[in-house]
Amino acid sequence: NYGDKDKVNIEVNIWGYVKYPGKYLIPKGSTVMDLISYSGGPITESKLEDIRLFRPRNDSLKTKDKLINLDYNDLLWEAPQIDRDNFKNKLNLTLLPGDILIFTGEPRYFTRDNVNFILSISALLVSIGILVVSIVK
Repeated sequence: NYGDKDKVNIEVNIWGYVKYPGKYLIPKGSTVMDLISYSGGPITESKLEDIRLFRPRNDSLKTKDKLINLDYNDLLWEAPQIDRDNFKNKLNLTLLPGDILIFTGEPRYFTRDNVNFILSISALLVSIGILVVSIVK
């Protein structure tokens, strides 16, 4: 709950490869970068070039379902990108009630993971070998 008791608050979701995914209560007017900060930021496995903002239909605002693709590096380092449909700067894209920010990704394996696996199997085999030698003697 990052809501401000003196302001209007909205509920939004952040899913996928972030440190703390879930539903957040945030002050109205918060941006995509605010929500990313609240959630602890992306984790190693996230695809930073494929972030999706799903904006569900809102009958009161007369909007349709919309999917906006974002790139984390553009959000942080590049010149502001203009969303032609909304004529808004994607860098400061303001979240609306019910918005869902999705960080896509896939598990990544590193050399250290393979080394850990090989060492674990080797240690097990050596232990079994020592046990068998001890029993035979």
